[in-house]
Amino acid sequence: MSLIKQLWLTIATLLVLAFVGSLLIGVSSSRHYIEQEIRIKNSDNANALALSMSQMEKDPVILELLLAAQFDTGHYQRIELRDPEGNVIEQRTASEHIDDVPGWFVELIRFDVAPGRAVVQDGWQQYGTLELESQHSYAYRSLWRSTLGLAGWFAVAGVISLALASWIVSTIRRPLRNVVHQAQAIGQRRFMVANEPRTRELREVVQAMNKLSEAVRQMLGEESDKLEQLRRRMQHDPVTDTLAREPFLDQLQAHLKSEKDDASGTLAMVRVARLAELNQQLGHAATDALLSHLARRMEGLARSYGMGTVGRLNGSDFGIILPRHHELEAFGQALRQQLEALGADHDDRVALPSALRSYSQGEGRGELLASLDGALAAAETRGGHSQELVDLPASSVLYTRHDEWREALIEALDQGVYLAHYPVLDASGTLIHREVPSRLRLKGEWRPAGIFLPWISRLAMAPTLDLAVVSAALEEVEASGKAVAVNLSSDSLNDGHFVGELLSRIQAHQEIAPLLWFELPQSAAMQQPQALKTLCHALLGLGCRVGLEHVGTGFGKIADLQDLGLSFMKIDGALSQGIESRSDQQSLLRGMATLAHSLGIMAIAEGVESQTAANTLFELGLDGVTGPGIRYREGNE
Repeated sequence: MSLIKQLWLTIATLLVLAFVGSLLIGVSSSRHYIEQEIRIKNSDNANALALSMSQMEKDPVILELLLAAQFDTGHYQRIELRDPEGNVIEQRTASEHIDDVPGWFVELIRFDVAPGRAVVQDGWQQYGTLELESQHSYAYRSLWRSTLGLAGWFAVAGVISLALASWIVSTIRRPLRNVVHQAQAIGQRRFMVANEPRTRELREVVQAMNKLSEAVRQMLGEESDKLEQLRRRMQHDPVTDTLAREPFLDQLQAHLKSEKDDASGTLAMVRVARLAELNQQLGHAATDALLSHLARRMEGLARSYGMGTVGRLNGSDFGIILPRHHELEAFGQALRQQLEALGADHDDRVALPSALRSYSQGEGRGELLASLDGALAAAETRGGHSQELVDLPASSVLYTRHDEWREALIEALDQGVYLAHYPVLDASGTLIHREVPSRLRLKGEWRPAGIFLPWISRLAMAPTLDLAVVSAALEEVEASGKAVAVNLSSDSLNDGHFVGELLSRIQAHQEIAPLLWFELPQSAAMQQPQALKTLCHALLGLGCRVGLEHVGTGFGKIADLQDLGLSFMKIDGALSQGIESRSDQQSLLRGMATLAHSLGIMAIAEGVESQTAANTLFELGLDGVTGPGIRYREGNE
């Protein structure tokens, strides 16, 4: 039983005891007072009547008329005259008439009043003894009405007391509920800091839990910083602090194999022409400063166009990956302005040729880089800050205009989405859930998400697609009874209609909610933390699980990560490339898994290409794997 229920039970018990006790005391006091008054009345009336009879002639008829006249007043229940030997001379009796008082009440408070007695004299001799009992019906009626009035006042006082108690309980419940929520959050490894209540005992508890939360938060921050330092030492170029060649190419490979909207975008390369000559002319320190300034300008440009990635491919070449961006000319112009500005700072002694190309899902990394490298060589031959744009063949483009894409996507959504299935397995080969990326029928074929998702985002149709995928996933779970992971777009987070409709559909299928896993990109946690937190807590309240996908090592920088309520995270496939033979990546992934487990978050690796790689990842502490090298057999369940 909860503390609040116990408190209410205590208050109700006290009120009932006070009510019953006060009522019993009041009724008992009134009963005692009425009995005393009736006893005095009986005695006084008997004496008065006996005195009158003593002064009268003792004619039986006269006495009978006197007693009859006195009894007919209706104030008496019994009048009896006996001679000295005890024989009845005259007697009058009446029954009780208490129609408007409940019988149980009469029996409960039955009056016990002795009759009034007086001696009737005949001169100096005793004529007889007179006994008189008053009628009690009016007394019962008076006491019953008094009891009802008393009960009414007690009821009013009880209602007022309950209202006051409700206010007191609510003032206690509010901080108590906060304490319970904080304790539950700590149990779920979400180390939140709560406001201290005014109640001293609760304040002491909250202060202790806040100290625990702050200590864990500080510890996790330190571990995250150490992990970030390790990553930078292993993956970043020491001169420019950009990604080194291998991590950059791994990132590109992950995009090319992705099923999400980052599977297509823009790839650019920039070269510092005649770097060896510049090094001799400017000196080693000045050349390093030039390379660092170039990297900072490229990173600033990448951030302005979204979550872009900059890397140093070799001594003189830099690369930029811009997922979900397809305007080559606009980006090329912005890039060229930055390069010209940097060249002007060095009196145009520095030539910075560049080349740009769109990439799309399924392309080979080698062919993509070769075509771009050839274009970069052509730009360098022309000299200065020349730039080359690599055109894609028309056959690789489904539609060329916005209106064509909009009409095609609306028609495809009307036809319905198809869900692909990619298993996520644990170390024993048991199915954790199935990833269900969407497919749309475009130009007569089911197209993977990487082809149409950039246009879905550009045309602001992400909430519509996400709701269609959720509906298909609900049907899938009801049919198969197996857990599925649904990808949600970060564009849908701030759409109030989408969030409300999503929660409504899940509530309508509450029995299968524990089988629904929802994934959002890591960028959503960094750019929209409050919206993600609200959605996470709402979905967790329904029994669903929420996690992040494409997580890089920067996940430790997510604000209030421990308070989001994440159930799992999927580590970006770029970090698991060639994991069997790369000890530096192994240290990095082991640290990420440890940090995730300290927060109660399941760690799953994406893009796993072989069973050997999967075994290595499990040895590093990861909980699950998925990718092209993972196969699932139904008998494993």
